Amino acid sequence: MTRSGRAPTRRTMSNRTRETVAFYLFMLPWIVGILALYAVPLVASVVLSFTDWDLFQPPQWVGLRNYSSLLTGEGSNFWLALRNTAYYAAILVPVNLALSIGFALLLNKPIVLRRWFRTAFYLPSTIPIVAVVMLWSWLLAPSGIVNSLLGTVGVDGPAWLVDPARVKDGLIIMGVWQLGGGVVLFLAALQAIPRYLYEATMLDGAGPWRQFRSITVPMLSPIILFNLINGIIGALQVFTQVYVVTQGHNAGALMLVPFLYENAFEFNKMGYASAIAVLLFVMIMLLTLVVLRWSRRWVHYEGEVS
Repeated sequence: MTRSGRAPTRRTMSNRTRETVAFYLFMLPWIVGILALYAVPLVASVVLSFTDWDLFQPPQWVGLRNYSSLLTGEGSNFWLALRNTAYYAAILVPVNLALSIGFALLLNKPIVLRRWFRTAFYLPSTIPIVAVVMLWSWLLAPSGIVNSLLGTVGVDGPAWLVDPARVKDGLIIMGVWQLGGGVVLFLAALQAIPRYLYEATMLDGAGPWRQFRSITVPMLSPIILFNLINGIIGALQVFTQVYVVTQGHNAGALMLVPFLYENAFEFNKMGYASAIAVLLFVMIMLLTLVVLRWSRRWVHYEGEVS
């Protein structure tokens, strides 16, 4: 018995412990999902990349044969897919970044019908990708609206989504049309920039271009980095629009993920396809690390002391 006459009771759980337990309980579905949908398939892909498996017979260990086939003459289609994917990403990502910043600057101005224009820019990014492909297949057809408009100025438009030399350009146009998500992020970042920074530079005689270079770009740099990394990852993993447009039968649009899909589900070469997936994962990781390393020179965070 205690001095108060009451029987001793167990020590209750501290608030910090309760918060920790609640945190992990709420996070548990996400953690299980990450392990089940990402970590386990990733490990399985790495293991399968060293095997020969056709989905029907047990996997046979072949060591590095899949990788050597990809990286030598036998896997020449891999290098074609890599060149096409690099071309697509190298043009789409910087164009989307530049246009997103430009449109965000315009939509941040007090223009007439500003809310309507903001909605119009974001709307294409909400449309399912298959519907986007069908729309642009009609617009970019040899006798479509785009070529008809080019014809009015004396330009003979190509078969955008048929000609192997032009199909990547048509796919890039589709990707640019869906830049609304990036515009919204840049617009939100622009509205968070304190107005007194611009007012102070105006008192010092800085013009619009100087303000853009010295204030706008540094303040937008974290969002630029975010959109840059997401854009690179998305461009390297492009699949749906390529497959819907070409059904895998246009060498000019052979990209890495459609090439992976073709080997896995048309030729039943799961080990070979897993090797492609591993190489793609390594490329994305290396590019992401390079961009993050490079970003130390030009990304500025609020409150950061250089």
